[in-house]
Amino acid sequence: MEHIRKLAELAKKASGALSELSSDKKNEILLSIADALEENRESILRQNAVDMEEAKSRHMTAALLDRLMLNEKRIHAMAAGMRKLAALDDPIGKVIGGGTAACGIKIIKKRVPLGVVGLIYEARPNVTADAIGVCLKTGNAVVLKGGSEAVHSNREIARISVRAGEKAGLPAGAIAMIGDTTREAGTYMMQLREYIDVLIPRGREGLIQAVVKNSTIPVIETGAGNCHVFVDASADPDMAAAIVINAKTSRPSVCNAIENLLVHKDIAPTFMPRILAELKQHGVEVRGCERTRAYGDVTPVTEEDFYTEFLDYIIAVKIVDSVEEAVRHINKYGTKHSEAIVTSSFSNAAYFERAVDAAAVYVNASTRFTDGEVFGLGAEIGISTQKLHARGPMGLEEMTSYKYIVEGNGQIR
Repeated sequence: MEHIRKLAELAKKASGALSELSSDKKNEILLSIADALEENRESILRQNAVDMEEAKSRHMTAALLDRLMLNEKRIHAMAAGMRKLAALDDPIGKVIGGGTAACGIKIIKKRVPLGVVGLIYEARPNVTADAIGVCLKTGNAVVLKGGSEAVHSNREIARISVRAGEKAGLPAGAIAMIGDTTREAGTYMMQLREYIDVLIPRGREGLIQAVVKNSTIPVIETGAGNCHVFVDASADPDMAAAIVINAKTSRPSVCNAIENLLVHKDIAPTFMPRILAELKQHGVEVRGCERTRAYGDVTPVTEEDFYTEFLDYIIAVKIVDSVEEAVRHINKYGTKHSEAIVTSSFSNAAYFERAVDAAAVYVNASTRFTDGEVFGLGAEIGISTQKLHARGPMGLEEMTSYKYIVEGNGQIR
């Protein structure tokens, strides 16, 4: 494990030099990496093909294979994300508060980098590029530990980024990729509090909870996406069906896809037969409550199903008596990620917005929009479901801290 400690130590050293880089230099580095990703797309695709073959041999589901798979379009998207980050304002050094005290000292509150950001994540190789981009733009060094599913893709993306970044002036060690994908390596990384300032887990609930429970480093918890759509009694049925199908089937392997559907009892007689048929057409297995099963051939739902992030073509369905019952269900079983109501009632929408405890609450829109780029952040390093420091998609500002600069002319206390 000594090599992991060495990588973290080098990242800590690099973070000091990185924090001193100008905005123009950081943008130059990002643009250099963006160009290199596109220029080396064939080598990235070759390494991704190795990961895909190994994943298929492990019988990974089609939805999870989609998370893992890269193509030219996705590589161009990674590069485009780097360029968007370069075009955004640099938050580092921005004055966010302050004033003059009664004694005459001037107090200035400024944004500063976190230092070294550690990321432990699964499956999606585009996360490697997103994390590198967000961290470098905010003057943070980054230590990456991806999962075994994407090990070849992650290593290649990191290798290309390091080479292009250092040619453009990136301090050596600012991007570190831990090649050891074992749990032991992850546990060791979680103890490197001396070098890593904050740790972010991305992946399934089991991974996230393992990091939260075992890390001695402060953790920004990104939650699993056990998301819901509630179809209210007053919902437009066409809108509701379109939102449900999009939120479940457009890409079921991502965290902003829904896993639960709640339907008000008053709209159920007309809406349930329709939505069950449409879900079946899209290959979705429906697990429903007793009242849901009255409308079709549906697998009985279990308590565990309501808690589960399936990341697959499976959905848990329940018919509820009121918007209040829907909110209680969501707050019990949800993961505080993204929740949606489809309704024509202003009062029910307002109640849902107030009462649901989640990072993103939607009215008459798909949960699939919870994404850093869509929210105008350029890219994201994860979606936080906690309430301390950061919540929702974490872009540039969320990867900063602040410090107070106090200027005087001889004041003493």
